[in-house]
Amino acid sequence: MLITAGEFFVIITLELVLLFIAVSFLVGLLHAYVPEEKIKKTLSGKRNVSSTFLGGIFGALTPFCSCSTIPILVGLLNAGVPFTASMAFLLASPLLNPVIIFLLLALIGPAMTILYVAVTFVAIIVIATMLGRLGYEQYVREVTVEGLKAKPVCECTSDSFSGRHKPRLKQAYDFAISLFRQVFFYLILGAGIGAFIYGFIPADLITAVAGPDNPFAILVAAVIGIPMYIRAETIIPISAVLLSKGMGIGAVVALIIGGAGASIPEITLLASIFKKRLVAAFVISVLGVAISAGIIFQLLAGVV
Repeated sequence: MLITAGEFFVIITLELVLLFIAVSFLVGLLHAYVPEEKIKKTLSGKRNVSSTFLGGIFGALTPFCSCSTIPILVGLLNAGVPFTASMAFLLASPLLNPVIIFLLLALIGPAMTILYVAVTFVAIIVIATMLGRLGYEQYVREVTVEGLKAKPVCECTSDSFSGRHKPRLKQAYDFAISLFRQVFFYLILGAGIGAFIYGFIPADLITAVAGPDNPFAILVAAVIGIPMYIRAETIIPISAVLLSKGMGIGAVVALIIGGAGASIPEITLLASIFKKRLVAAFVISVLGVAISAGIIFQLLAGVV
């Protein structure tokens, strides 16, 4: 069992590290060529419907954990970006960023990943729109954050091809390495826990507790995800093992969304910029997405 767990740990770690660095570099290139200030202006100049959609896309292009989105969220609100667009960004960033999507793609396949993206993105847009129409914008506190002004994308040394693009390539490389250093511990932790489950936890136990035949598995997974504060980079390799051991796909998705979308540290930070009613609405919304997505996945698991 120890050899089996060790082999799994080495293989899954190498796969995740290579994939993470490659995807982070591509995201870094995007950030190098499209400055954040330009995105803010774009979101500010749109109507609520289109800005909400664009806010969700902007969030999906930022590989940040839930806590890292808070300073950017304050910057968006202070820049005059519509409330619904800001909420769409807040919800989408930890759940739909490219790193998470590519990790899911490698571990659960394209069909399930496409379903995850579609269900989660639609739910995010609906929730952000509903919060706006219900007037929850009034529950945002007046908060300013120093140092949020966008820095120059890069300093190009000349008009030549090399002068224009080499600094951006270096910036993308630095971005990927910096992000990798921040999440390396979580990737290793996830691979380690996954390897332990893979080698030592009986499949029958996981199936009995969180299998597709347990009607409460999705609800429990969504609720326990929040206090666990599991980064998506950590839970995804664990999820691959849980699935192979018999855990229902619906419970796994609910755990990912609950843990990554509304962690305790994020809720604490949100309490400094949101009033209690909006914080409560945010948590309930994330739980609703987690449970709904889990049910949809479980129902469609045999079809997709």
